[in-house]
Amino acid sequence: MKKVLSVIISAIAFGLIAGCVIVGVNYLAKEFNVLQPVSVAVEKETPASTENETTKKSSKESNNVVESSESYVYGVANLVDEVMPSVVSITNMQKFIQNGYSLFGFRQQAREYEVPASGSGVIVGMTDDEVIIITNNHVVTDSSSLSVTFNDTETIEAAIKGVDSTKDLAIISVAKSKMKKTTLDGLKVMPLGNSDDLKVGEPVVAIGNALGIGQSVTTGVISAKDRIVEEINSTEKLIQTDAAINPGNSGGALLNLKGELIGINVAKTAGTAIEGVGYAIPANTAQVVIDTLSSKKPRETVPEEEQGYLGITAKNIDTQTAESLDMPEGIYVFRITEDSAAAKSDLKEKDIIVAFDDQNIKTLSELQELLQHVRAGETKKIKVKRLDGGTYVEKEIDVTLGNRPKELQTETEEAKKEDSGSSNQNSGNQLDGYEYYSPFDDFGDMFRQFGFGSMW
Repeated sequence: MKKVLSVIISAIAFGLIAGCVIVGVNYLAKEFNVLQPVSVAVEKETPASTENETTKKSSKESNNVVESSESYVYGVANLVDEVMPSVVSITNMQKFIQNGYSLFGFRQQAREYEVPASGSGVIVGMTDDEVIIITNNHVVTDSSSLSVTFNDTETIEAAIKGVDSTKDLAIISVAKSKMKKTTLDGLKVMPLGNSDDLKVGEPVVAIGNALGIGQSVTTGVISAKDRIVEEINSTEKLIQTDAAINPGNSGGALLNLKGELIGINVAKTAGTAIEGVGYAIPANTAQVVIDTLSSKKPRETVPEEEQGYLGITAKNIDTQTAESLDMPEGIYVFRITEDSAAAKSDLKEKDIIVAFDDQNIKTLSELQELLQHVRAGETKKIKVKRLDGGTYVEKEIDVTLGNRPKELQTETEEAKKEDSGSSNQNSGNQLDGYEYYSPFDDFGDMFRQFGFGSMW
């Protein structure tokens, strides 16, 4: 019995000591932060992991921005390398007539100069015989000679195939027979994009002969679509861009990032308070002109005695007159000469000529320019707007041009001189190449401009 009590007492003592040790260890652990619950450790681990992932994500996004920026830069550079052989520089030697007045009231005889003007163009086609280039009409107008400089700096004489003054576009060509094989091998035809699919904010690249010193590249975005710009000699809706467009860029390429031609650069709005407002003619508009005029033969200079004669007396209907009288713009046929080519055709007085030989025109000077490249006996299409039941309807008329009467050849030359101010037929006294200027001469000029005296 005594032995049993000893065992029980020992067990109780051991239990008490063990319990005290466990309580003591827990107390010390809590007091000195030796141990932490597993749940706490997990809670502290979770935000540390999230922070690490966020940092990695931010770093990744930053790298994506850098990579995207680098991709854009190198993408533009690669695009330029690809399309530069499709863009050309154009030099037009324009006839310029200088008229001036001295401080003492004397009018100096007109002097004619040739002044170089610079522009750009885009190769849009090639045949077995020629390279076809589109540019602006104002780049090639009044041309006495025209030359094109290709990407390898070779410069070759070019010829006008056709123009559309209402859209300010022209098609010119260079004969392959005049070109070196190395130049031909380096040329590319630029693909046309669909300008109707453009979105505002879309990145674009402009390439052209800025300032006439060689090809240069600018970048920007589509700022707006379908802009009507009254200052530009075009009736078309234009693309607006903030890519730099400068003198010499006219006729150059506006490209999307696929390397497709989506516009023909045409002009900029200038002014000290204006920045980044340039315009381009949409590619879809250009496509119509390319399809219509590319197949035409290059213009040739026809001797005056062989030039075709229409036989009309006409007057320009400008924008202001057209709006005030509710008439189409164009060339108003005031009178048809008896037994002339016009008289033998379906052309009628009061018709308004709007196109000749598939080329849209608005003025007599444009018609005259076209007739200088057509021989007597050739048949050409003339498009007119004719008043029918109170509205103007469009008609196409075939006209076989006649010979210009000799007396009209002389009259035409005199009229040109008078218009340019080089005629000395005024009533003033002529003194060593100068003539005395009378203010009454201006009244004569004013009345002449309102007369119906232009015959072609």
